Order: sequence, then structure tokens, then C-alpha cells
Amino acid sequence: MRHHSQRVPGKNYRPLAGKPLYQHIVETLLACPEIAQVVVDTDSPPVIAGLRRDFPQVLVLERPEHLRADHTSMNEILAYDTEQVQADFYLQTHSTNPLLRPQTVSAAIRALLSSYPAYDSLFSVTRLQTRLWDQLGRAINHNPAILLQTQDLPPVYEENSCLYIFTRQTLLARRNRLGDRPMMFPIEAAEAWDIDEELDFDITSFLMGHLK
Repeated sequence: MRHHSQRVPGKNYRPLAGKPLYQHIVETLLACPEIAQVVVDTDSPPVIAGLRRDFPQVLVLERPEHLRADHTSMNEILAYDTEQVQADFYLQTHSTNPLLRPQTVSAAIRALLSSYPAYDSLFSVTRLQTRLWDQLGRAINHNPAILLQTQDLPPVYEENSCLYIFTRQTLLARRNRLGDRPMMFPIEAAEAWDIDEELDFDITSFLMGHLK
């Protein structure tokens, strides 16, 4: 949870539905019985203070100065974090996924553990059935000469960055959260909403009010 945000200033600790954004995902993770320890990597003073006040059971890792630049790879941050906290498996998510439900997180964990090692890692995806084109104007998942209804198109899947489950061994060997045999775990689009722009914040706020 970075203190600095390029496109949505202060988003990680900005109020959303009556509480700072980061609190939503922390509460989600704490509600998952499969998770043994919740760890937050952050360089944000308000996030650190809030966690220590409201969530003393959460382990706070203050991000080192050399890992705070905008261009720093998340894989380098994860390599540092997993060195500090030993575990058989690591699950990574973001404060920008406040609609993610505990039931979904638990289901993803159970899905990988029941299939390991046939699948060696997991990442969440959003199913898409829409006409997609590449940058050269070539159809990706459909034949323009055959105008199928979108619900009849073969689905494609977008990596939505909501969930990753992996081992430290995989992370270090590949410098990537995804192993040789990753499992795709579909999440409904409304639940997988990621706050990346101001519009995302407004939409997520509306959805949370609607759900309540």
C-alpha cells in the first residue's frame, strides 16, 4: 500500500464508504479462515498508524527506501516481503480491490490447494465475451465475416490483479508470481473492480452503496 499514487492522490487511505480504502481489503482478508497471517507492505504513515491502531493483529512491513520508486517491480517487493515472512504459500491482493469478498478469496485458496502441484500458482481473471482487436486492427477472438452474438463468442480472460497465490520458490525461480502451470480463477466483473482512476473510485463508491 503505497503512500504516493500517481493517478488518484492518496487513494490507499482516502475514505470510501465510510472508512479508508485500505481497511476494506484488510477486513476481507481477516475474515478468511484459510489465511494464517495478514501482512501489509507500506511506506504510508497514515496507513501504518491506522493499522497499528485498528488492526494490531496485522503485521506491518515498512517498505525500504530502495523499493519505493514508481518504476520498482512488484516482483522485487514480493521477493523482499517473502524473505521477511516465511510461509508455504503467499496470497497477494491490493487495497484497490475493495469489493473482493472473503468467500471469493477462500474459494481461490481452496481451489489451488486442492489441485497443487498439478497447478503451481493461481491468478484471478475476468471472463470477457466481447469483440476484441489488436493494435493492427486484426480480430483476436472472432471472425468479422461471421457476426456471432457476443454471448456466443469463445470467452477470453483478462488478468484482473485481484488475487495471486504462489510459493517463494516459484517467485525466486521465475522472478514472477506465476509458475509453469498457473490456474486461472474467474471472478465476476463487479467484484473484481480495481481502483486505478478517479472514475473507478466513483464507480466503486456507487457499487458499495448499492450493495449495502
